[in-house]
Amino acid sequence: MSIESALIFGAGFGTRMGDITKITPKPMIRVLNKPLIDYAIDVILSANIQNISVNLHHLPKQIEDHLSKFENIQTIHEQPNILETGGGLKNALPILGSSPVVTLNSDIIWIGSNPVGSLLKSWDPKKMDALLMLIPIQNTKEYCGQGDFYLDSDNLLTRRGNKPNAPYVYTGAQIIKTELLSNINEKSFSINLLWNKILNKKKAFGIVYDGSWIDVGHPKGIDTATKELLNNRNV
Repeated sequence: MSIESALIFGAGFGTRMGDITKITPKPMIRVLNKPLIDYAIDVILSANIQNISVNLHHLPKQIEDHLSKFENIQTIHEQPNILETGGGLKNALPILGSSPVVTLNSDIIWIGSNPVGSLLKSWDPKKMDALLMLIPIQNTKEYCGQGDFYLDSDNLLTRRGNKPNAPYVYTGAQIIKTELLSNINEKSFSINLLWNKILNKKKAFGIVYDGSWIDVGHPKGIDTATKELLNNRNV
C-alpha cells in the first residue's frame, strides 16, 4: 500500500509566538529567509510524495499566495472555526482520499535523514494503523514538554498517562490510517482522539529519529534553528 498524499498542518494561531503571529501566520515565519512551510514541503517532496495539501485558518491569504507558486499543492480553508488537528485531517479527507496519509507539522526544522522517508521505509500496513516519528526527549531542541510516549521492544506505543514524564516526544510527523475518523462525531477535535482508538487496538507504532529536531513554535526556536542550520552548512 503506497502513500501518495500528505497533509501539512498550517491552520493554527501560533499563540506561543506572541506578537509575531498577529500579523504573520506561523507557517510563513522565516528561518534563514525561508518560510517554515517551505521546509515542510521540502521534506515531503524529497520523500517522493507529490500530492500535498495544507489546511488554513489563521491569516490564510498570506500562506495561500505563497503556495500558489508550487504545483500540486492544494489548500483547505477551515471556516468559520478552526478544526484542530483531528478535525482538520477529517475535513481534508475528500482531497486526501481513503488511503493512509502522511501528516506533518509546519513548525519543525529537521537536520539529518528525511523523517518522512524513514517513516515510509518502516511502514507496515498489515500490522500498523499509525506510525509516529519520535525523538528521545534529551535530543530535542527548544521543546518545553514532559514527553509523550513509551516505546516497547516491538515498537508499540503507550502514552505517558499520569506519569511525570516519558522518554519520547512526538515530532509532528506520522503515517496514519483514517478509517476510524468516521467514528468520531465531533467536528473540531485533536488527533489524540484518533490515536486513542488506534492505541486501544494495539496498532500504534513508533520509530526514533536520529537527527536534530528543533521546535520552532516559539521565538527562541527561530534563533536556535537558524544557528543549527548554519552550523550544519559549515560541517
